[in-house]
Amino acid sequence: MKETKMELEETEADSSPSWSPISRDRLLTYANLSDIAGDEDDFPIDHLQDSEGPCNKRVKPVDRSSEVTGIITPVKTPALKRLGQSIQRSISFRTEARPLPPMPIRTRQKASSFPRRRSSQLWSDTVDSLSQDMSAREIKRQEVIYELTQGEKQLIEDLNLVKKVYYEPMLKLDIMTESELGQIFGTLDSLIPLHEDFLARLEGLRGSEKTVGEVGPTLLDWFPCLEAYITYCCNQVGAKALLDQKKQVRRVEEFLRLCQESSFSRKLDLWNFLDLPRSRLVKYPLLLKEIQKTTPAEHPDEDTLPQAMELIQSIITEVNQKTGEAECQFYRRGLSYPEEGQRVPEIQASRFLYCHGELKNTKGQKLHVFLFELVLVLTRPVVQDKDGMVQFQVYRQPLPADHLLLEDLPDGEASSSGSFRGAFTGNDKVKNGFRVSSRGRAKAQSHSLQANDSFNKQQWISCIRQAIVQSRDRNAQASQSKASARLSPDPALDHIAELSLNSDVEMPDT
Repeated sequence: MKETKMELEETEADSSPSWSPISRDRLLTYANLSDIAGDEDDFPIDHLQDSEGPCNKRVKPVDRSSEVTGIITPVKTPALKRLGQSIQRSISFRTEARPLPPMPIRTRQKASSFPRRRSSQLWSDTVDSLSQDMSAREIKRQEVIYELTQGEKQLIEDLNLVKKVYYEPMLKLDIMTESELGQIFGTLDSLIPLHEDFLARLEGLRGSEKTVGEVGPTLLDWFPCLEAYITYCCNQVGAKALLDQKKQVRRVEEFLRLCQESSFSRKLDLWNFLDLPRSRLVKYPLLLKEIQKTTPAEHPDEDTLPQAMELIQSIITEVNQKTGEAECQFYRRGLSYPEEGQRVPEIQASRFLYCHGELKNTKGQKLHVFLFELVLVLTRPVVQDKDGMVQFQVYRQPLPADHLLLEDLPDGEASSSGSFRGAFTGNDKVKNGFRVSSRGRAKAQSHSLQANDSFNKQQWISCIRQAIVQSRDRNAQASQSKASARLSPDPALDHIAELSLNSDVEMPDT
């Protein structure tokens, strides 16, 4: 499991949509997206863990010896330079193709054989000699700043590659229409000059000894440009759906397959490249945090770096919130209702998705389940139109979150309970099951559901529990507001109650 505190195994890259429900949790709590980015190997910070976002999966690590270029033999390498290499290896962000939001529950898969990010040069390799007065902490700081600079350079190269190798040929060869390509690639082209500007600013900070003194003001000045990511990321849900649909066309599939098999792609598919900007976005707080840790007291950056961190976190929160709203709207539009009574108001009132994904019912049928902000909706994926777009036909009656009951079904529960009859597993035992039911409605209903594995089940249970708690909190707040309104029905009295008890405050005329 579409967001911030759960460790995932490395997974294969494929074309199926894959989002973490924790990201939808972040939409609700406005938590820190940076909590989910990074690699435990790449970035040894105990509390930072990985989460996966739209279809951009982690890739298998390569041998550390192959990630660094230009390393001198240990006998001839100065001590400080060896220290710089060691530090850089510990903080290197080698995989740009990283997932953020958006969102179905995902299952664990085998590790991929895909290569990691191309190797990057160390900052210490770019200088002729290191000053003996430079501390290990300052060396690490320079390595992180250099890593920030190199990451921008590699991102720009990849975005230009996507434009030249994918977009332009597909347009010229009429593999897709200009409208279709516009929807899939979104505003990616506008992100290139944005990052080129940032790269130029960072490179301009390097002094005669190739060290960077003050970086905080540059970050504060440039980070607001990242608001352009709101439009790009909001488009990704629809872009991914259209790309998956077009891959069913043989000509499109052959073109994308040939590109992926070519050396320039590093065995990443088109969606991996399209998701790079979003992956880069959530990496900025990680880099900034390391720069802060290695910045000594009384350094000019000591005051500006916390401001820059607060700014980037607020931008990421806004991007994540808007993306969640766009995703929710996209899937709401994809719902079809066999019965008019299934159009419960909670569906349209929901602003985001906690999670969604595939589960099985007691009959062994595969259902695509959506946990919206205010309601749980069980659906059957169906192809409805000639364009091949998947629609989700609502199955049974949606279950409002404020009426939900959740029951964890322990593995090995006998089928004699009457709910299962061995339908889940073909035997008398139940595995990875849980039950959701409604209360307080005229027509009560119950659904026993099975996840693919225990990991997947726990993700669902966690999300559903959170939806129930949040719903109860909203109801409690609404009740308090109504009670306050009854106690103070006169608006004039409300105004008086808000006044400070200060003798200098003048009472309004009545």
